Order: sequence, then C-alpha cells, then structure tokens
Amino acid sequence: MPLQSSSFQAELKLFYQFLQSEKQFSIHTVTNYRRDISRFISYIEEQSVKSWKQIDEMHVRQFVSQIHRQGLGGKSIQRLLSALRRLFRFLQTNRYISNNPATHVSAPKAEQKLPNVMHSQQLEHLLLAPDDDVLAKNPLQVRDYAILELLYAGGLRLSELIGLNMSDINWQSKQLKVLGKGDKERFCHFGKSADIMLKKWLKCRELFIKDDEKAVFVSNRGLRISATSVRVRMQKLCREKGISQRVYPHLMRHSFASHMLEASQDLRAVQELLGHAHLKTTQIYTHLDFQQLAKTYDAAHPRAIKKTHKQK
Repeated sequence: MPLQSSSFQAELKLFYQFLQSEKQFSIHTVTNYRRDISRFISYIEEQSVKSWKQIDEMHVRQFVSQIHRQGLGGKSIQRLLSALRRLFRFLQTNRYISNNPATHVSAPKAEQKLPNVMHSQQLEHLLLAPDDDVLAKNPLQVRDYAILELLYAGGLRLSELIGLNMSDINWQSKQLKVLGKGDKERFCHFGKSADIMLKKWLKCRELFIKDDEKAVFVSNRGLRISATSVRVRMQKLCREKGISQRVYPHLMRHSFASHMLEASQDLRAVQELLGHAHLKTTQIYTHLDFQQLAKTYDAAHPRAIKKTHKQK
C-alpha cells in the first residue's frame, strides 16, 4: 500500500479511526477503504495537489476515467467512489473542505453478471447421501451432507452457516437463527431432508466436541469449522460424485434463490428468505428465470426452431 503524503496523513488517520470506533466497521472493511483511498491519494499527488481544499470534481472524474481505462470494472469503481464520498463527507463535517467533490461522479455502468446455479437434478445427485451403514464409518461425511442440506434448504451464506450455534436451532418450527450482513438477524427455514441429516450429524458431533463448544458444525479437532474446510470438503465430495461443475457454498444459495423463485414467483418472499436489504438484489434471479424461458421458447416455438434442412 503506498505511503500517504504528510499533507493528507493526519486527516486520513482520523478518518480510519472514525470508521472503526464510531461506525463500527470491521478491520476487513477498513482495510478495503485504505486500499481504495490510497490509490486516489497517489493519483492526486501525481497531479501536484497538496491539500484537501485543492481537490475538485474534475480530479475525481479524471481519476475514475484513468482506472477504468486500466481495466478496473464498474463494480470496483462504485465501491471506490463510495469510499471517497464517505471520506469527503467526513472532511466536510470536520470543516477541512466546504463541499464533496465526489457527490456527482458516477461509475461506469457495471456489466450485470448472472449468478451460476445448479440444475435441480444435479443437486439431487449431490445431496444423495450413502446408506446409514456407510455413513457410520465416516462421521465427518455425515457433517458434510448436513452442511450441504442446510446451505440449500435455507439459502444460507457460508458465514451464516459456520456461525451457527446449537441454541440457534428451533426444532419445532424448523428454523435457524442466523446473523447475516450488517449483523442483522433473520430466520431461515429447513425441511425434512435437512432435518434428518442434521439430527444424524448432531449424534456424530458428540464424537468430536470439546469442552463447551457451541458451534453446530465442528472440525475433527472439535472446534468450529472454518470456511476453507467447508469449501475443500465440498470440492472433495463433488469429485467423488463425478460432478464437473465448479461447486462452492454460495452456489447453493444461488440455486436456492433461483429454484424458489421459479416455483413460487414470489419475489418479496424470496427477498425475505435471502435477507436482502433491497429488492433489486433479488431481482437478478428473475433474469435467470427469463433466460430459461427464452431457451424454452427457442427450442419449442415453431417460428423459432432453426431449420436443419431445406424445405421443399
């Protein structure tokens, strides 16, 4: 990370302290802010800018143009601009500057990438567990299937899954209390298949648990399982089942959302189940649904089917 000029260092230090102490941002988020803002500071120093008051909207626009030409994508530029706006608001509030030069600067429109999903039949193949006598010889595999079932049944994020404690399970209502983005609590549902596999795992869990560990999913050392371990175990299981598609925890969440929306057509309900703050985040799954409809149309409509031979 580039060293900051003494012209800006004191205020930046105050700003980063503000993010951690006042805004309660995580160390990871503050690190991202530091990286993005450092890039901008390096740019304005190259323009011989020596103070905050010298920075104007044109500097921000030219900086955005430069990093876009260098290949930075729209989403990344949006995140960077968000960091700059927050920095300038802080400086404005503390009377270092009189206006926010990033207010009216927009990022180039980001290309919308549709999330990958698994076909329901392939998911059934992945979730098909061996017989109990086979599983009895490998209790950690019971855990892996319980993890897969819950990821798909509730549309959980990986962080939500590994953060689950025993007290978060409501067996009567078949719900899990999870801590999502922004430390927001929500309840995720799970059905019969996940219920069965989770109960099997909790019996096996007793073989590994140490002291008063509260985590639902633990490693072979009896401690809360890590995100890396979940990813590695998923990939291992897919290789054993001959699944060539790249499978990862968030793919299960995407698949849950797509399949729920396809079956229910209830966008608001899916938004609630996923814990999305904004409906537009959930709407991306409607594009997947439309994409499937388009394929069906192209394959079935008489005027859309490509002719493979000349008509006589």
